[in-house]
Amino acid sequence: MAQTDLGIFSETQRSNWVRLRTMILLRWFAIVGQLAAITVAQHLYDLQLELGLCYLAVGVSVVGNLVAIFVFPENKRLSETENFLMVMFDLLQLCFLLYLTGGLNNPFSLLVLGPVTVSAAVLTLRSTVILGMTAFALVSAMVFFHLPLRTSDGVILRIPDLFVFGQWTAISIAILFISIYARRITREMHSMSDALSATQMALARAQKLNDLGGVVAAAAHELGTPLATIKLTAAELAEELADRPDLHDDARLIRDQADRCSAILRSMGRTGKDDLHMRHAPLVEVIREAAEPHQNRGKDITISGAPAPGGAGAQPQILRRPEIIHGLRNLVQNAVDFARARIWIEANWDDTSVSIRIIDDGQGFPPDLIGRIGDPFVRRRRTESDRRVRPEYEGMGLGLFIAKTLLERSGAVLSFANGTDPALSGAQQSERRGAVVEVVWPRGAIVRDQRDARGALGENRPLEI
Repeated sequence: MAQTDLGIFSETQRSNWVRLRTMILLRWFAIVGQLAAITVAQHLYDLQLELGLCYLAVGVSVVGNLVAIFVFPENKRLSETENFLMVMFDLLQLCFLLYLTGGLNNPFSLLVLGPVTVSAAVLTLRSTVILGMTAFALVSAMVFFHLPLRTSDGVILRIPDLFVFGQWTAISIAILFISIYARRITREMHSMSDALSATQMALARAQKLNDLGGVVAAAAHELGTPLATIKLTAAELAEELADRPDLHDDARLIRDQADRCSAILRSMGRTGKDDLHMRHAPLVEVIREAAEPHQNRGKDITISGAPAPGGAGAQPQILRRPEIIHGLRNLVQNAVDFARARIWIEANWDDTSVSIRIIDDGQGFPPDLIGRIGDPFVRRRRTESDRRVRPEYEGMGLGLFIAKTLLERSGAVLSFANGTDPALSGAQQSERRGAVVEVVWPRGAIVRDQRDARGALGENRPLEI
């Protein structure tokens, strides 16, 4: 499946999400602030500024905004190049104003960080690096080249050279730090958004399959009696019309077609069981259903269930919710992908909780990644032996994230560990030495209410669309 099908987008695609209107609005705020600063400096503090050049710099921004408003549609999305040029223009315009008003002696020189931060949050790494280097070069140039700030008496306002150096150092460090910080935070947010989108799509697909299966299963259940009646009636007619071959053959044809309809409905009904009679199922059967797609992949999957130590009682009937089945299926898939030959799935229950433990005989989770398991898009460099064993596998941690998200939505708590220390030799390790994933629910979250179990199910209800 293509990445965009899962809601996973490249940096260039994300930069195309920014609307021109947003950039225009931000620039209007900057223009108003610049005009206010120039006016206050001139009239309140009586500073001698190059007003013509200052208003020219602000005027260029105003003209740029007006052209963008009247030439482009209001809902235009900027491309990566257009975004880069917009932010670069804002950086150059701001630095030109600072050059006219004292350079780093001007306290507003910190505003250079604005365009750099926007670039780190929106643009690609290449564009961010170019803007960051440009900002650093301009800030460094303004240490030596700028027009001084003068009062009406001709006094030059400047801070000591030590403070100018400190200002330059602080801004330079902030350009690097804020760029990295903003970029990391933005990428984390995008990764989580992508992964949640993939989770929602996976759950939606599972829900649609269950709904479709429910329609088929309910149809098979509802049509079973009429088809049986047709079959019985056709058989009686065939017996009575034994002396009339033409009608006898028609009656047999009706009976055969009724049998065929029953067989078709039974085969279609296997694709889903979400009618009223199968809203719940025994715990082990739900696990078996989740593991079924991976039973024929060359690994031995053993499923068992028993009361927890100190517990008692019959096997619970749990809810057959799509997120539970899909989440367990992803965990089983991960175990099958990395197991050598065997996977054990153990179900336990007591009066307060229901737990499922999935164990394999593989190499286990990398110790340095155990704390990050369940985060989306966690990559780990694959060794050559890994590539030989699983040449088609390119895991990003998305499957485990989807499983964790879906199961936690159902009320479960997941924990990840290794059966034994991966650093031990093969002779020192037990058979169940691989990864261990434990899923624990409070009993009331997934076990069928016994009061509901006493009542009649009633007729199948139509799906609400």
